[in-house]
Amino acid sequence: MNNYSEKFEKMKVAGKLAANCLDMVTEYIKPGLSTNKIDQLCYEFIRDNGGYSAPLYYRGFEKSLCTSLNYVICHGIPSERELEENDILNIDVTAIVDGYYGDTSRMFSVGEISIKAKNLIDATYESLMSAIKILGPGVKLGDIGNEIQSFVETKGFSVVRDFCGHGISNKFHEPPNVLHYGKKNTGLELQPGMTFTIEPMINSGKYDAKVLKDGWTAVTKDKSLSAQFEHTVGITENGYEIFTESVKGYRKPPYNK
Repeated sequence: MNNYSEKFEKMKVAGKLAANCLDMVTEYIKPGLSTNKIDQLCYEFIRDNGGYSAPLYYRGFEKSLCTSLNYVICHGIPSERELEENDILNIDVTAIVDGYYGDTSRMFSVGEISIKAKNLIDATYESLMSAIKILGPGVKLGDIGNEIQSFVETKGFSVVRDFCGHGISNKFHEPPNVLHYGKKNTGLELQPGMTFTIEPMINSGKYDAKVLKDGWTAVTKDKSLSAQFEHTVGITENGYEIFTESVKGYRKPPYNK
């Protein structure tokens, strides 16, 4: 056994709970469901399965997850807003189990969505997975960012600069910052035992963002659509592990099809 086996095992438990939570809520995503109800369903699921929702009261955040709709990039606050046909939605959950964190997010489509929205969601998911596939010891952080940026920009989309992935283990956020844009062969070199999130936020328009007066909700300045997917990963001796994969095999919407 290596010196990070125990950490990885604990993070797998937390990551599986977070992924199972998103699997669970999938069947509820329909027009008329409020984002507050999503928050309640996920909070209770994580609680009832031996975990705690990390965002709840984190730096004063009053909900147990983030729900980011349409042109919201990230950190959308659940409310009485009900889902409507043609909405796209990111749900971002983080579970704590036995002191370790599992952080993941997925996009959801509400009813029929536009071709542009579908293409944005597909490109965002594929950019995340193409970045994960290159992971291993000796890879540089800049390689991750470059993989994502070059992929989505060829599709005509842009990478948000204001937010990034982050180290995670028995702390919610820790070094290193994992940028979703960058140049190959730059930045920190990955080492076995490192654990972090990759969570590209991709806009259909320009990458510029602004944070609303609530101090949390980040939106696209040009009101273009935004999409995000997130996995928590660990670097092994010869590659990587994903701690937050769906047990049901859900990857990108539409699910259950």
